[in-house]
Parts: sequence; C-alpha cells; structure tokens
Amino acid sequence: MYTLLKSPTYKKLLNETAAHNINWDELAGKCVLVTGATGGIGSFLIDLINHRNLMYSNNINIVAISRDKSRLQERFCNYKNISIIARDITKEVDFNIKCDYIIHAASNTHPIQYASKPIDTITANVHGTHNLLELTARNKNCRIIFLSSVEIYGQNRGDVDKFAEDYCGYIDPNTLRAGYPESKRTGEALCQAYVAEKKVDAVILRLSRVYGPTTAADDSKAISQFIKNAMNCEDIVLKSNGEQLYSYAFIADTAIALLHVMLNGVTGEAYNMSSENSDVTLKELAEKLAKTVGVKIVFNLPKAEESKGYSTATKAVLNTEKLRNIGWKSRYDISSGLELTTKILSECK
Repeated sequence: MYTLLKSPTYKKLLNETAAHNINWDELAGKCVLVTGATGGIGSFLIDLINHRNLMYSNNINIVAISRDKSRLQERFCNYKNISIIARDITKEVDFNIKCDYIIHAASNTHPIQYASKPIDTITANVHGTHNLLELTARNKNCRIIFLSSVEIYGQNRGDVDKFAEDYCGYIDPNTLRAGYPESKRTGEALCQAYVAEKKVDAVILRLSRVYGPTTAADDSKAISQFIKNAMNCEDIVLKSNGEQLYSYAFIADTAIALLHVMLNGVTGEAYNMSSENSDVTLKELAEKLAKTVGVKIVFNLPKAEESKGYSTATKAVLNTEKLRNIGWKSRYDISSGLELTTKILSECK
C-alpha cells in the first residue's frame, strides 16, 4: 500500500475533498491526463479522483504521465481506471490518446532545481507546454489546464497590496533565477497563441506556494523544509530574517480549485489561487510549525547553490476574487493546513 494511504487522516481528507460540491457527474466516464503525476499536486489529484471513483463509481479514467516508470508503478499499482506512461514531456508527445482534459502539472518547482537544472526548468514549462497544447489540438473537445505560478508577477513594486490577474510586476530576465517565472510566462503566452490560432480550449491556474503531505521530501522550498524539520523533531531553520510575505495553498484546496477551473473556467482566462487566511511571513510560518511540534527556530545562511534559486520577491500575495466568482471556496487556512500535514505525515512514520 502507498504509505500515505496508511494514514487515517489522509483517507479522511480524501473522503471530505471527494465529497466537495463540484459537478463530478460531468467527469463521469471522461478521461483526465495528468503530467507530473508523481509530484505533489499531480499525485494528490490522482488520489482524489481514484477515491471519488471508489466512493461514487464515477468511472473517471486517468492517464498518469511522469518520467520515472518505477515511481509511477509503485505509486499507482493498485488503482483502477488508470493508465501510466513513462515519458519526458519535453520530448515530442508522439502518442495519440483520446482524452477530455489535460492537466499540465509537470514542472521543476523549488530553488535547488532552479539552480541545478535550469534548462530542465525552462523546457518543462515551454517545450512541455507546447507539446501538450499540440496534443490538445489533436483531441476534439479537449481542454488543457496549465498550472502557472504567482512567480509570473515578479516583484511587487509597491503599487498594489495583492496581485490581481492583470498585474504586471518586474522580473530581471538576465538571471539564472528568472528561468522559472519567465518560462511560466512563456507557457501562458503559448496557451494564448493556441487559443487564438488553433482554437484550443486552454485555461490557466496561477498557484501560490503549495504545501501538503504529498510534497516531495527533497523539495527545497522554505515551507517544505520547515515541515521536514518539524517532522524530524529538529529545530526549524530560517535562512533569512523571515520578513517575506507570501500566499500559501493547502493541497486539498489546490486540487478543488484546479477542478473548478477545469469545469467552470473561461477559455483563455487565468485565475489566481491561494487558501483563505494563508498570507503569512516566513517567520510567522516557522513559528506556527515550531509551536505545533514543540521545536525551536534557528537562523542559518543558505548554501550557495540553494540561494541562487531563491526568489527575491519580498511580498507576493494573491487576490483570489476571480476564482471565487466561479464557485470555488477555500476550506483550509494556514493553521489547519499545517496541522493536517504534520498529523498525516506523523501517522505514516
């Protein structure tokens, strides 16, 4: 059995999320293709759809794509209504699959990857997106959901409190770190090009910093490292003064937001997503976790390679009104999300 499924709390989370009031019937018998299937977002979404199938017999079919075949098999070997494909989506997508929805969740998403694999970071967001848009174009009545990022807004220049979807911040493209946000911007531009030229049905979800029990153990984002420290009963290490103010999103909120956009989003539109009451500084985030598990906070400088991948944004907070206007509502604030994450991971030890 996959380790997380040994957790009663994780099963309860899947049960509650699968009962969420979206139009599940519209997905009955449909095929959903998910790239980045073994990543934090992709794996939770597939767990959720599988759980929904078991609870309500929706018979939603899944095509799970990831580079690592052994991880795919290990992760989803006991699932029904699923096909797995080991493929690097930055290469030509030469297979013909009849699918109704494509969710492009494959991307390098944390600082060490940005610095150590900058080419992979860019190509997943550009070549991978191009290949999947081509696949969408070949599938009649197929919709693609491109998972973008708060990072596309760059620096808040002090002229707004929260980023709305029409905000254009500042990014210095002549840096190693720019590879991630600039390639996400290009991915969005590719979606618009395919909407205009090939009449592809594409919609964009701009995510804040996502966390939860499915986050990879080697994820080098600050929140992921804080959770890792907490679960190991180690002091939480802050590698700055902790004054950066960011929006965060719990994985269950993220999955439901994705499904809302998939079913209700307007072609060509982008939607911001973050969880309710989850705009906190890094220091506040560390303090919440430290209090939850009874450890201390220490300050330490990052390693050189890791620091090259850090965002220079000091405030990146999202306005989610547009997403809420199509029926989405957050269920988890930062405190409840962190509590669930640590409880689930502790049950899996």
